[in-house]
Amino acid sequence: MHHFFSIFSLLAIIGHVSSQSTGEPSERSINQDNGSELTVSNGMTWGSWGFKSMCPSGSYAAGFRLKVERPVGAGDDTALNGIRLYCVDQSKEPSGSHEHQSSIESNVGHWGKWTDIKRCPSGFLKAFQLRVESYQGFAFDDTAANNIRFTCSDGFLLEGDGTAWGDWGNWSQKCNGTGICGIKTRIEGSQGSGDDTALNDVRMFCCD
Repeated sequence: MHHFFSIFSLLAIIGHVSSQSTGEPSERSINQDNGSELTVSNGMTWGSWGFKSMCPSGSYAAGFRLKVERPVGAGDDTALNGIRLYCVDQSKEPSGSHEHQSSIESNVGHWGKWTDIKRCPSGFLKAFQLRVESYQGFAFDDTAANNIRFTCSDGFLLEGDGTAWGDWGNWSQKCNGTGICGIKTRIEGSQGSGDDTALNDVRMFCCD
């Protein structure tokens, strides 16, 4: 419970209204079939699931960056708003070159700025962990998802530059195949004078 809403915001809040996120998958989202799906159990349920976006065929996610709204004091915080994955061709990865990388993302919230890219020293993203703030009660500000961590296929841990509210949940399962190759996000759209949370949950997809 990190800050108290004003009486005006309190009167305006009548609960979260799920907003249907809009957006169309990019062309590359259909270039590669997905294998297993990775999920976590601590995601929040406000908003709607967006489209699934996939790396180009033969490439896998080797890095990521986040769209984050920093704390706004007495205002309405949304914390994590988006996740962008950077895909690298498997044939180029052993050289350590990122010249041929492409980026993918699912639906993204309205607020915040993109942070710096975090990359695996070698290999690809294999599993993830989400930092989530649980429901704060009627009179307090909710932020839902705040940050994310990934493990790389070489065992290296990458942590995003998100915010610190909430708690880390359990790790997802690890990809059985080469690595993560796709993403889908659950985003709550703008609630007007109500309480905004932006990104609530995420699913990752693996490819062989």
